[in-house]
Amino acid sequence: MRAMTTAAIDRRPGRRCHNALNSLHSTHYFSPDLGRELGALGITDPRAVNFAARAAALGRVGAGTVTATFYNYRYALVARHVPAVWETASPEEVLAARVRAVDATLRRLLGEDVLAAAEMAEAAGLALRAAEGCTRGARPLYSAHADLPVPEAPHLAYWHAATLLREHRGDGHLAVLAAADLDGLEAVVTHTATGRGMAPRWVLTTRGWTEEDWDAAVGRLRGRGLLDDAGELTERGGALRAEIEHETDRLDAGPYEHLGPAGVERLTELGAAFARAVVGAGAFPADLIGKG
Repeated sequence: MRAMTTAAIDRRPGRRCHNALNSLHSTHYFSPDLGRELGALGITDPRAVNFAARAAALGRVGAGTVTATFYNYRYALVARHVPAVWETASPEEVLAARVRAVDATLRRLLGEDVLAAAEMAEAAGLALRAAEGCTRGARPLYSAHADLPVPEAPHLAYWHAATLLREHRGDGHLAVLAAADLDGLEAVVTHTATGRGMAPRWVLTTRGWTEEDWDAAVGRLRGRGLLDDAGELTERGGALRAEIEHETDRLDAGPYEHLGPAGVERLTELGAAFARAVVGAGAFPADLIGKG
């Protein structure tokens, strides 16, 4: 990985903006509305729902493509559901169901007044403008979603733009993780060790890994001097995680440079307000984040 320097440009405002928008994007993964909409199509297993909803933009892809683009899921789990899920419902049907689920989720979490407010339309416009600065090269999930039409309703347009920005950053982030020689599970373990990543119980439940897999990853990371005996990040491990985020910021700078400092500040303000509202409305499980 390219070494960072003290003279590197501070691109953390873009990261903060992305994080605010990503909170709203992610609500549908934990929403009963998504399960209900895809369940009506015959997709009932929660993990199949997750794979189908996020991968549908890629078309009728197989387990290899989903594992590569999602990165931190065990291939055996993915192969249990993909590509079989496309025999139950086509990617086009899943995409339409996902939009319906997002609509229902945001109406429930934010309320009609917030969705109809001028701030939502403003946020959608700013986020779509930022997305104009995204690039397609080596970004499969972003590029696939960029081919989808922008919904007309402001709250759905905002969610669509947040999805583009999330997948753009995510695609770049995976390249950085690979350059840091962290496989999918090792990446999750080190992120969890920061206290900001998904709790181990959720990783094991949703990503298909076993406790033995987790322990083996911890052992490999200890062998590299990235985790200590208590499973905490060492100084070297903390430095690596910081470097990963800085390098991800660099690869993801385009949208926020395109939007400009004032636009980024305003979009972050609006996005953070929406994020606080959905979190306050119980969009995410209380034990989702943490080391426990």
